[in-house]
Amino acid sequence: MTVILNTWIFEKEIKRGVTQLELVDRIKKLGADGIEVRREYFKNFNEEIVQVGERAKELGLIVNYSVPDVVFTEDGKINEKLLGYFNEGEILGISKIKFNTGSFNKFNGNLKEELSKFPLNEIQMNVENDQTILSGTVEPIKTFLNAVHNAGYINVGYVYDLGNWAFTHGDAVASADALYDVTDYIHLKNTIVDGGELSTSDDLDEGIYDWRNILNHLPHDVSFALEYPMDTEKQIEQQIQLLKAEIGD
Repeated sequence: MTVILNTWIFEKEIKRGVTQLELVDRIKKLGADGIEVRREYFKNFNEEIVQVGERAKELGLIVNYSVPDVVFTEDGKINEKLLGYFNEGEILGISKIKFNTGSFNKFNGNLKEELSKFPLNEIQMNVENDQTILSGTVEPIKTFLNAVHNAGYINVGYVYDLGNWAFTHGDAVASADALYDVTDYIHLKNTIVDGGELSTSDDLDEGIYDWRNILNHLPHDVSFALEYPMDTEKQIEQQIQLLKAEIGD
């Protein structure tokens, strides 16, 4: 199996000034197969994306890129920033780039022509269920991906984000079943509900979701990412082993 560590894991350190470049070696030592960098976490952007890409390549780490932006803007147009994000991804040497779908329901252009502008033969493009009704429910995701695949682009898929279903009041199991065939990547985190307030757990075994059962409804031949803040490297190693014990090497 392939285990990726999303740099949200190190949120407290990032806030104290640690760069994503400094995390590359640590992620390698933790035994992960790759790093998922977050665009919003870069500090000295132009220098750091080059350095992260070079160091990850030296260490043989997969690099995935999380971009907090939409594919389609509020008026239904393809986001004009997308090509720039792909260019950044090429500098980083990424395998996958992740967006949110956005307002595909308002798009009325030529999807095949628009997608031809991006290097989809080299980089896997994915959309994730986020914490909004617009981009975080089954139907908009299925509608977009069906249209993309009908346009001939099979290198566009879906990131199943377990924890986010709590925020959109979705059924995590039914959603896994509905999106099984297009799932290319799985983000794992659990969610705690306390007095109606939602928060992300720092342990897969703590929260409202039976993540082991949910994995029975998802493909296992895809990459898995741990994506929740943790305080110590010992805890991160324990969570990696917890996942590997369930899925197997």
